[in-house]
Amino acid sequence: MELNGCEQAASNARALLNKSRDMGHLIIHLQHISPEAGATFFIPGTSGVEINEMVAPLGGEQVVTKHYPNGFRKTALHEILKNHKIKNLTICGAMSHMCIDATTRAAYDLGFHCILAADACATKDLIFAGRTISANEVQASFMAALSSPYAKVSSTQTILQEMADQR
Repeated sequence: MELNGCEQAASNARALLNKSRDMGHLIIHLQHISPEAGATFFIPGTSGVEINEMVAPLGGEQVVTKHYPNGFRKTALHEILKNHKIKNLTICGAMSHMCIDATTRAAYDLGFHCILAADACATKDLIFAGRTISANEVQASFMAALSSPYAKVSSTQTILQEMADQR
C-alpha cells in the first residue's frame, strides 16, 4: 500500500526511535496483521505486514500484534503501558487516517498524554463522494482534528528538542 511521504515519515520516526533508545525509553512497536478472510492488505505471510526496516524493532523492544486500527483493541498494549507506569506516549507511524487516528483517540480516552509527530506519520489519497482528497489534505485534516484535545501535534524536530531539554 503506497503512502504519500512514507520514506520521509519513516526517516523522522527513526530519528525519534533513536533518541528514545538513547534515553532508555520503553519502545513498543505495533504490527497490524489482518486475520480476516478476504483481507486486501496486512495479510499474514506477506510483505504487507512487515515493519518498515527503517523503524524495525531491536532486541528487547516489544512488538504488539493488532488486528484493528485501534492499537488498544483486543491487545496487551494498555496492560504493558500500565505495568511500566507509562503516562506519556509519543506516537508516529501509518496510516494517519486509520491506525494513528484510532490509537491516539483511544490513548487519550484511556488517560494518556499523547504527543503526535505529524511529520513522522503518513497517509494516502482518499476518495469520498466521488471526490479525491489528496494525501496532504487528509494528513492536515487528521492532524488538525487530533490536535485538540487528543494530542499535542508537533514536528519531529520540536519533539527531539524537547527530549534533549529533558536530559
